[in-house]
Amino acid sequence: MDALFVGQTYIDVTFLADEIPTGDDKTVARDYAISFGGNAVTAAFACAKLGIAPDLLTSVADDYLGRMFIDMAAKYTIPVHHRKVRESSLSFIMPRGGKRAIVRCRDDHYLHPVPPLNLTGCRALHLDGHQADAAMHYARTCREAGILTSLDGGGLRSNTHELLEFIDVAIVADRLCEQMNLTHGEMLTYLKSRGCRIGGVTLGERGLLWYDETGAESVMPALSVPAEAVIDTNGAGDTFHGAYVYSAMARPDLPWREHFILARAASAYAIQHLGNEASLPTLADIAATQAAFPENRLGAFVMEDAPQKRGLKSAG
Repeated sequence: MDALFVGQTYIDVTFLADEIPTGDDKTVARDYAISFGGNAVTAAFACAKLGIAPDLLTSVADDYLGRMFIDMAAKYTIPVHHRKVRESSLSFIMPRGGKRAIVRCRDDHYLHPVPPLNLTGCRALHLDGHQADAAMHYARTCREAGILTSLDGGGLRSNTHELLEFIDVAIVADRLCEQMNLTHGEMLTYLKSRGCRIGGVTLGERGLLWYDETGAESVMPALSVPAEAVIDTNGAGDTFHGAYVYSAMARPDLPWREHFILARAASAYAIQHLGNEASLPTLADIAATQAAFPENRLGAFVMEDAPQKRGLKSAG
C-alpha cells in the first residue's frame, strides 16, 4: 500500500443544459458525462492517473452502479476496500457560468464496522470527512506511525475539530470558513492551533491562501484560465488534493509550495473538461497547462481583505 484514501463513492452524472425543467417540461442537454465521484474518491483517481495508485476505503453497494464503480477503479489499478451500503450514491451536476449546481442521492448508512487494513508501506493518508469513524481511526493510526495525513475540509462535520488534531496538511474550502464563522485569516490561525503543519483555504479563481512549513502566510494566485475555456469546475478541488498528495509522495524532499504549484496546474486543467474522468491530467498535461497560463495576479485574494463573519451553519 502506497497510500490510503477514505471517502464516499458517488456516480456522477454531469450535463450541460441551460435550465432544469419542472412540471411536465422536458429539455435536451448539449453534452453529458458519467464518471466516478466523491471528494476523496476523485482525489484517489487523480493520484492514480499521475502515477501512484492509492488504496481506497469507500462505500460500495452490491448493485449495478456499485459494479460500475468497481470496474472504474480496476481500470486505474486502484485497490478498493469496500464499506458496504445498501444503495449506491448518485450526484446530478449541472455546470454553468463557472459554478455548478448539484443534487445528491446518498446512502451513508454503513452496514459493517471500520475494516482493519494493513498499512505496511503506506506513505500518505487522505480524508474528506466522510466515514467519520474510519477517518478518526486511520488519522490517529497514521499520525502515530509517522505517515503523512491530509484533509480536504470541504465542509463542517461532526468530528472536524477532533480530527484536525491528527492532520498534517489541512486544505479547506471557503464554505468551511462560512460555517465556522471565521474569516480566511482566522481559519489559518485555527488550523495552526490544531497542530496542522501546512494549512490553507482554497478560493477558486482567487487562488490559495496558505501557510508553509515555517508558518509564513501567503497567497498563491490561480492560473489565469479564460472564462470561455472553463467547462466544468466540479471535482477540480478534488483533483487539486489528489495531485498534491501524489507530489508529496513522488517528490518528498521538495517544499510544499512546489506540491501546490503542481496541484494548481492539475486543477486548472480539470476545469477545462466535462466530468471527473476527462478532467484527470497526466504529468504532461500539467506541464502544458503550467506553460500555457500565467498566474492571475490581478484577481488574486488580497490578504488584507477581511470578509464579514457569518452565522454558524450546520454540516452539509
